[in-house]
Amino acid sequence: MGVGIATVTDLQLNALGSFLSLLAVLTTCVAQIMTNTIQKKFKVSSTQLLYQSCPYQAMTLFIIGPFLDGLLTNQNVFAFNYTPQVLFFIVLSCLISVSVNFSTFLVIGKTSPVTYQVLGHLKTCLVLTFGYVLLRDPFSWRNILGILVAVVGMVLYSYYCNRESQQKASEAPVQLSQLNQIRC
Repeated sequence: MGVGIATVTDLQLNALGSFLSLLAVLTTCVAQIMTNTIQKKFKVSSTQLLYQSCPYQAMTLFIIGPFLDGLLTNQNVFAFNYTPQVLFFIVLSCLISVSVNFSTFLVIGKTSPVTYQVLGHLKTCLVLTFGYVLLRDPFSWRNILGILVAVVGMVLYSYYCNRESQQKASEAPVQLSQLNQIRC
């Protein structure tokens, strides 16, 4: 909610945008939960999972991407004039994408999809803050309020996660001693 308050400055709704947004949220949630589940179930590292899933992701994007691009822009992606500079930025974008995928799988594998989302919101807040501090981007009270709401949400999330893990850690020895008493 805080990131939305801080970043959404112009809101226009239409059917296609709403549908694509809903589709993006659903597929992202499913992908992040599946990533976490697969890593824990098969005990694989983020590198192993990325290595196995990248060919399928690339093939899917290669097949569906040009079709969707043509549908949304009414232009053929293969008819574009690809200069060396454009190709450089395409390759750079691909390398950044692989890095983002690797870090995503690494964070989700070590924590949870929800923690990954909280980390993403922290990144957004830092980008906004550094933009204001370093680049003197215009900042409104709405931006500040949004960042504060997001930071309070992250602090509360961290607090309750730590509290839950401490409870589990303190309950484990009690359960173990009860199990030993039952066996005796």
